[in-house]
Amino acid sequence: MKTWLDLHMHSSFSSDGEFAPRTLVEKCAEANLKTIALADHNCIRGNIEAKSTADELGLEFFPAVELYCTFDEGYYELNFHLLGYGINPHDENLLRNEKSVHQQEINVSSELLRRIHELGFQFNDDEVWSKANNGVIVAEMIGETILRDSRNDSDDRLKDFRPGGMKSNNPPVNFYWDFCSLGKPAYVPMNYISFADAIQFVKNAGGAAVLAHPGVNMGQNREVAEKLIKLGIDGIEVYSNYHDAETRKFYLEIVNDFNLIATSGSDFHGSTKPSIHLGEIGNPKPEKVVERLKSIISERGGVF
Repeated sequence: MKTWLDLHMHSSFSSDGEFAPRTLVEKCAEANLKTIALADHNCIRGNIEAKSTADELGLEFFPAVELYCTFDEGYYELNFHLLGYGINPHDENLLRNEKSVHQQEINVSSELLRRIHELGFQFNDDEVWSKANNGVIVAEMIGETILRDSRNDSDDRLKDFRPGGMKSNNPPVNFYWDFCSLGKPAYVPMNYISFADAIQFVKNAGGAAVLAHPGVNMGQNREVAEKLIKLGIDGIEVYSNYHDAETRKFYLEIVNDFNLIATSGSDFHGSTKPSIHLGEIGNPKPEKVVERLKSIISERGGVF
């Protein structure tokens, strides 16, 4: 497994990212990465600075984005993340989507605080707001604050997030999954574009569309995976920090069956995901991944 390819990371243009694009790319060089992609949440604006820094440091760079989207089958609804590689960093549809999502995130921040308070956790709102990025509060910020507040030390709901617990590897993120994700008690609904529209947005911007970390969003579900494939994705993020060996094997088999690209990415954020590091996710055939991505992006008039 080679570790010089990382196609999934976040800068401070993501509400939960720590480092500015330039600093992030510098850290990529320090981690001996050669080919990278900045895929901020619903945001493409950080790609310009990141691309400039990558050029200075001799790193190969794919402008990218991670779009939040939904897949509704009528009898169930799932939230997914779609990665777009080689997209035009000035694409108007992507910029409009970013503004829409950002405004919704601002609007729901106070409601998220209220719902978590209703669960009985103790924390100071001002401390959480001090962490806000561009006026947005995310569950990870609240979880981090709650875990630091001694008033919650005896709360059994948090024992797995403490040192040595089953979920202590990335406590703030695991807090989000347990209390604030779809179907959980503090979940606040937002209106995201459909999975089909997300694919079209990426392709219209010249990019290649890749399903991000499906094991997180739906476990090992071949039925749904095949339905998403029929909508026109180009690849699946098989090699992810969130996929164990069994999950990687499951999705690699699907990728091979449908001749898709098996990409890899760390989903590095910085302090909100402390156990995730740049340059740690391997891929057995990174050269092939890069070659196929470039071919698709070239055909669609994208950028790399």
